[in-house]
Amino acid sequence: MEGTNPVNKKLAAALSSGAVLVLALSGCGGSSDDSDAKLDAWAKQVCLAVQPQAKKIEAANTAIQKETSDNSTPQDVQKTDSQAFQDMSDAYKAIGAAVNSAGAPDVENGAKKQQDAVTELNGIATSYATLKKQVDGLDIKDQAKFADGLKGIASSLDKLSTSGNDALKTLEEGDVGKAMTKQEACKTASPVASSSAA
Repeated sequence: MEGTNPVNKKLAAALSSGAVLVLALSGCGGSSDDSDAKLDAWAKQVCLAVQPQAKKIEAANTAIQKETSDNSTPQDVQKTDSQAFQDMSDAYKAIGAAVNSAGAPDVENGAKKQQDAVTELNGIATSYATLKKQVDGLDIKDQAKFADGLKGIASSLDKLSTSGNDALKTLEEGDVGKAMTKQEACKTASPVASSSAA
């Protein structure tokens, strides 16, 4: 059984870096200069929606980390990873829906920034759903094949964590970021992502 552990550790490391994506919407950093009330209301709506999803992503991350510390069977690893990817997919989809329903932030090019971020979040959600299908399709009866399959998934996760949050960063620039830093919900969402990334 030991063959699964090193590979799943790689998976957990890749997943940890994926959790950094949440930071882009958790308003960390930046100063809290006064900005307009409309923008504050927008930031509050988004932050309140992001907070529970950030917790869901952290819980999924923790579940995979736990499987790496136990001497888990391929069945356990498959079941845990599958559920974790499903949860992450749902969380990113929900964040995308929250940004979408908040409307465009009251900044220059706000509508474009908002739509780009929603497209990106939905893309991330789809990527995690694809990873879930891949995990579900792994052969748990063949240890070597299972380990190879996990390696491929870890590699996909690496790519996912290093790409795809440019639109989120763009959305959070300038006044939007400042408005988000003032929101209590965003402050509490931030450590979730940063601790997962450690």
